[in-house]
Amino acid sequence: MGCANTKRLQVSYMRKSLLLIFFLCFFLLSLLNGWPEGFQTLTAINPFTNCSRGGRNVTILVWYWPFGRSFTLKGDMCWDRFQIPHCRLSDKRSMFPLADVVVFHSQELLLGQQKLPSDLPRPQGQRWAWMSLEAPPNETNLHQFAHLFNMTVTYRRDADVTVPYGEVQPKEDGDVEEVPQNKSSLVCWVVSNYNTQHRRSQVYKNLTETIPVKVYGRWARKPLTSRSLLHTISCCYFYLAFENSGSKDYITEKLWRNAYQGGAVPVVMGPPLDDYKAVAPPKSFIHVDEFSSVKELGNYLQQLAEDKERYREYFTWKQKWRVKLHTDWRERLCRICLQYDCLPQHKVYSDLAAWANPVST
Repeated sequence: MGCANTKRLQVSYMRKSLLLIFFLCFFLLSLLNGWPEGFQTLTAINPFTNCSRGGRNVTILVWYWPFGRSFTLKGDMCWDRFQIPHCRLSDKRSMFPLADVVVFHSQELLLGQQKLPSDLPRPQGQRWAWMSLEAPPNETNLHQFAHLFNMTVTYRRDADVTVPYGEVQPKEDGDVEEVPQNKSSLVCWVVSNYNTQHRRSQVYKNLTETIPVKVYGRWARKPLTSRSLLHTISCCYFYLAFENSGSKDYITEKLWRNAYQGGAVPVVMGPPLDDYKAVAPPKSFIHVDEFSSVKELGNYLQQLAEDKERYREYFTWKQKWRVKLHTDWRERLCRICLQYDCLPQHKVYSDLAAWANPVST
């Protein structure tokens, strides 16, 4: 009987093991089918749920508000607004000795409008965070900040805390957005700062030799109000979501708000194609670098606009995904708490300039 019981136990164990393997395989296949190759949401990149502090609050001190615009911090701000627990925000400098993280916005430091508190005794274990949403060409002379910062808070996916301009999230309801039907212009572009030396300006000029491009913004002396912006873009088949920099992961509201929320297919240029593929749904944008010439791009846009069925395919992503814009600086600060315990305690950026601009340094 002992041998028989042992054999039955072995069979039972094998069955349970096989069942477990089956469920694991099923789960992995579901993930693979649910997340197209190369495309990951911010949540998928940064698994916040793996960072637990066991209920201990983390205090984040913003040394000065970016661009001098302050926000209210009443109540349990991070939880009440963004459902981020155990996170306390403060802008009172008297909290410096008690702060776990002190956040410094790069632009004011570089312009000399604010200074680091180098004259104050820095508490043991306190981390200093460098925060910026600017492209590297606008971040000069970062060498002066060597060996000072422990944390980076930027739009880059490899930052310690990633705070993108926008992202797509799975839809929780079954609402399907209709493709805007009031198209009256082939291509439109909203631009305020036009520099003839920029690549985007040269591509625009070459594109107008093949197809018409309707231009709005200060440069064209056709400024748009925030209320009229998206409505105007919705009348266009395509929107030129051209960034002013080709820096790594620098994908701004030109894609997330103007094109996606405006209801036009974005024609993108800036970071490499793979950077867009990593964060944007497949078949939701057209990258300039996918074409051998600007003329070829123009011909493709013309043909695509005439083929209604193929054009609608660029909106099928909206059946499963919605766009979330990140515009509140408080949310960006609260996100630090989500990553706090996942980050090395004694990390120091010995050459911040090299990290911020790996191409030119």
